[in-house]
Amino acid sequence: MAFRELNSKMVEATVMPGQRLFSQRGAMLAYKGEVSFTPNMQGGQGGVMSMIGRRVAGEAAPLMTVEGSGTVLFGHGGHHVQVINLTGDTMFVEADRLLAFEGTLEQGTMFMGSQGGVMGMVRGQVTGQGLFTTTLRGHGSVAVMAHGGVIEVPITPQRPVHVDPQAYVAHHGDVRNKLSTALGWRDMVGRGSGEAFQLELSGSGAVYVQASEEKL
Repeated sequence: MAFRELNSKMVEATVMPGQRLFSQRGAMLAYKGEVSFTPNMQGGQGGVMSMIGRRVAGEAAPLMTVEGSGTVLFGHGGHHVQVINLTGDTMFVEADRLLAFEGTLEQGTMFMGSQGGVMGMVRGQVTGQGLFTTTLRGHGSVAVMAHGGVIEVPITPQRPVHVDPQAYVAHHGDVRNKLSTALGWRDMVGRGSGEAFQLELSGSGAVYVQASEEKL
């Protein structure tokens, strides 16, 4: 595991020769050892075409490559940090929530309409996250940012999970997601519950939910 949570807002990463990490630019707080930080113009492991795709999609958060030998402390904006370990599956997360991730993971971009069709695209608009999201695939760990604490909610085939779109952080596994609505006449006249939209996730995996309905 490359990342270790020091407290709720800082992680420590171990950097080893021949291996590399990626992090948001400016997220380094302190380091020990012989470590270099260089702007990553390709935006991760996906190559130039992947970079172009992410920029077109608006999912190209500026990254830097971290290499060498030592330890690095990462944090950003005082946001809560959560480490997620992937074991061969795919994680879906917004680019601006990525604090750092191991170079063993392949980064890409997914069109929201490919999961949930039209409602997938509507979800992007409702959450303010746009029509694309970032994917990380393979074996390795990821540090993501959120408001407040984060809890991991398991998703099983028998028990889909419904999440407020504004509280959604990320999910991974063999999971389908769609936006469900509960608009009724009360919502139309302004006396609704305030929970007219929910994100429904079904399949096998987990979803991460933050303790706030505020975007980063």
